[in-house]
Amino acid sequence: MNEHKVESLVRELLLEIGEDPQREGLVRTPQRVAAALRFLTSGYRIDPVKLINNAIFTQQTNSMVIVKNIELYSLCEHHMLPFYGRCHIGYIPHGRVFGVSKLARVVDMYARRLQLQERLTEQISQEVMESIGAMGVGVMIEARHLCMMMRGVEKQNSIMITSSVLGTFRESVATREEFLALIGSRSV
Repeated sequence: MNEHKVESLVRELLLEIGEDPQREGLVRTPQRVAAALRFLTSGYRIDPVKLINNAIFTQQTNSMVIVKNIELYSLCEHHMLPFYGRCHIGYIPHGRVFGVSKLARVVDMYARRLQLQERLTEQISQEVMESIGAMGVGVMIEARHLCMMMRGVEKQNSIMITSSVLGTFRESVATREEFLALIGSRSV
């Protein structure tokens, strides 16, 4: 990302909406917006293999592993407004498990792109499934979209829920129900 070009575009945008980019409160806004966009879109510049960095461990278990309530923040690709919420990931290992923090990092990697919540959910489940050869994966995201809250229909309490189930989570109703029951249970 060329930050100087983004800064120039932000200055033009400020002029277009009727603002003065030289006004005291806006003088550094182009630099701040460019830095924010660099961070908020950093997922495009991350290699999943390097991110996971061999934090996959041999473990002979086929019991379900769940990490729930992983915070996520992203930008919708339609309006470039934030959406935010929680991601729940469950998987059934096939001889290999993730270092637990890597699941949160995978969520961040895909969330830090211009996104659709539906695609984000699918990308996370595919990455988990492929990275460790899991027997099955379930991912659920619950998120609030500022494009629905601040503009358009202006519905403050709406929550979008998406899920992606692969392998045994798709094939077995019991596995899927166990995942949903566990992510719905109260936290420690």
